[in-house]
Amino acid sequence: MNPLLANIVGHFPILQVVVPLVSAPLLSLLAFLRIRGLAWIVATLVSLITTVIAASLLASVWGGKVISYEVGGWAAPWGIEYRIDTLGALLLLIVASISTVTLVYGRSSVLQEIPEDRHPLFYTAWMLCVAGLLGMAVTGDAFNVFVFLEISSLSSYVLIAAGKRRESLTAAYRYLILGTIGATFFLIGVGLVYMMTGTLNIADMAEKIVAVRDTRAIKAAAAFLTVGLALKFALFPLHLWLPGAYTFAPSTVSAFLAATATKVSIYVLLRFDFIIFGQATPVAGLHFSQFLMPLSLAAIFAGSIAAVFQTNLKRLLAYSSVAQIGYIVLGISFANEDGLTGGIVHMFNHAATKGALFMAVGAMVYRLGSAELHDLRGLGRRMPLTAFSFFLGGISLIGVPFTAGFISKWYLISAALDDGNWPIAVLLLLSSLIAVIYIWRVIEVFYFTPPPDGAKTREAPAVMLAMVVLMAAATVYFGLDTRLSVGAANEAARILLSGGLL
Repeated sequence: MNPLLANIVGHFPILQVVVPLVSAPLLSLLAFLRIRGLAWIVATLVSLITTVIAASLLASVWGGKVISYEVGGWAAPWGIEYRIDTLGALLLLIVASISTVTLVYGRSSVLQEIPEDRHPLFYTAWMLCVAGLLGMAVTGDAFNVFVFLEISSLSSYVLIAAGKRRESLTAAYRYLILGTIGATFFLIGVGLVYMMTGTLNIADMAEKIVAVRDTRAIKAAAAFLTVGLALKFALFPLHLWLPGAYTFAPSTVSAFLAATATKVSIYVLLRFDFIIFGQATPVAGLHFSQFLMPLSLAAIFAGSIAAVFQTNLKRLLAYSSVAQIGYIVLGISFANEDGLTGGIVHMFNHAATKGALFMAVGAMVYRLGSAELHDLRGLGRRMPLTAFSFFLGGISLIGVPFTAGFISKWYLISAALDDGNWPIAVLLLLSSLIAVIYIWRVIEVFYFTPPPDGAKTREAPAVMLAMVVLMAAATVYFGLDTRLSVGAANEAARILLSGGLL
């Protein structure tokens, strides 16, 4: 390899964050110079670069390898360390690739939903959000997790509020209040662990916490961290910000955040629970069996039942996301290999599935100006490719065989049976039946209800439609070829259960 290229590749861990972070002020400069048309091109190009870097990092760590990158040449634990293994690299690929696809998909949508003079600032916030999410996945420093968490959160508030509807401001404000509470809880938890261990390096914390694992401070830290992160990834009943945020955000933002943001916060929970608190058995028992498992089951049924009664398709998918978060956390709460594999692979599969669904709805909103079910009557005849793409995403959400969602639920049910929890396996099957109900309501409106008189809707623009079809096809592809999703998830599960470092 060329020495210059080899040197650049060696700095990929820091470039993964620096590239989108540096692009943000450049995009702001375009706003100042009133060069609006270039903003989308720059944002999309930067996002594509991050996707290439993420794919390279995943290839580098595949097989159980770990990349440790010392920022500024300062050795850990005194300096800041970026640490990447298979799970972290998988999260990087999810965030970067979803960002790229939604940016390509969303150009027409953004032109319609956001005033033109705000486009450079909109893409500035987008790049900051991407940088924050990627930073959370690579950093090995607990305080830096908080910094990147806030970067992604603050930019998310801006993205949600960017829409023309007044409800967008209300949704962003609610998210701001609850997100701030979550971040405060997280910071208190990090502070307590730092007080007891004297370090902020996650690997160093995992070693030093063993001596103080039974103290009240560590147990309190675990409680603060878990509740704070649960607010961030909207675990029931801490989900109140999510339905409004996903419903009233611009369509492109809904697709991006639904597919990525909550997954990264769950990833942070995995790092703390298994790498740091995994050494403290009483804390782990509280997390898994007494807190996460019952709340995840409540989330699955509360979110699914609420989705059944929604008349707005974006809101229906938002409540469905509450249920899907429950599936992911349920897998984590089993704390066995199949459960963790199922939870992690569902992070990947749900990103593809919910991305496809929200993108399909965005195409409908682009043409019809509404996501209300009564306005989508006969859509199967008016926008056949969009409607069929939604259908594919819907059956993946249910968990029909040969779709990505089936793979996730197979592992979760296997984990429940291996753990001797056959009632939970039954509940998982019942929850899938509820998903059938709310997805069927939509399919019935699309295919079995006549369109309004004189309705002559056509498909969304070609590029937007192509991205919708691509994401829908991914939900089937990853149900047939699981080498990437299940391979990475299974490897990550073994690392986590062995107490290995992320």
